[in-house]
Amino acid sequence: MTDAVSTAPADGAFEADEALEADGAPAADRALEAGGALDAGGAPAADGAPAADVAFEADGALEAAGALETAGAAAGGAADPPATDAATQALSALAEAAELAEAGGPVVLILAAMSVFALAIVLAKAVQFAAARVGDRQSARDALALLRQGRAREAYTRAAASHAPAAAILTRALEAQARGIPEARVREDCYAEAEIRIEALRGWMRPLEVVATLAPLLGLLGTVLGMIKAFAQLEAAGSQVDPAILSGGIWEALLTTAVGLAVAIPTVAAVNWFERRIERVEHDIDTGLAVLFATDWDDAVPAPRGRVEGSYGDAGPALRRAAAGE
Repeated sequence: MTDAVSTAPADGAFEADEALEADGAPAADRALEAGGALDAGGAPAADGAPAADVAFEADGALEAAGALETAGAAAGGAADPPATDAATQALSALAEAAELAEAGGPVVLILAAMSVFALAIVLAKAVQFAAARVGDRQSARDALALLRQGRAREAYTRAAASHAPAAAILTRALEAQARGIPEARVREDCYAEAEIRIEALRGWMRPLEVVATLAPLLGLLGTVLGMIKAFAQLEAAGSQVDPAILSGGIWEALLTTAVGLAVAIPTVAAVNWFERRIERVEHDIDTGLAVLFATDWDDAVPAPRGRVEGSYGDAGPALRRAAAGE
């Protein structure tokens, strides 16, 4: 009886071991087997580190790699938002402009077209003035100073080196007088050439003035029409008056005035700036010719070689007839 009792636990233990082996190695055995596999892989076995240390090192490497990936994603995300924000702001600005145009009605659309037209003229005039060297006033002044000193040859050289309107007219007059053409004919031709140049600079100034004048008037017209519409809606509401109807109509009406002023103010500034530059050109030409015809100079001016722009080679009919002795 005793043998039977003592033998039963041992048999139960063997059965438990067999059950464990059938189900697979326990967690501890699997950990040891994994450590052995790492030891067999190389470096950990050479350092003598246990399997647990190797597992911790592997986990640390994985965490470092994950941190690097997270940092890279964060850096990429930090670079993208500015471009996204700029695009979003541009789209929102376009949406607001479309809403304002819809609220202002056809008057705002007309003013927008006028603003584009005025901007195109301003840019074209700026390019024209730059090409004509309108801002170069010093060349004519230096030539006149030399002419007052009786140094006509140097005055001619200084004026011929510039393509500014005043300097070109002065060069033309000096060459004509050097060829012995009568002063009356030289004066007539020089003033005729000056008028041609001034008229070219004044081109497209009238449409710009029209835009500057009509823009605020159109804005006022839109305001009046908007107020009429607002009060008509208020009357239609009858006894159930909603202040939002009146305030909304007034807001839409004042919008056209604001747009009209926004178009007119820079246009008026551009018109006055261009007009002032043209007036300076006229003043420089008149002063240069007055000083030239009032000065007695004996220093001969060399005849130009070839065709010189703005010189006697481009002289008008009066000078050509005088040069031919007609």
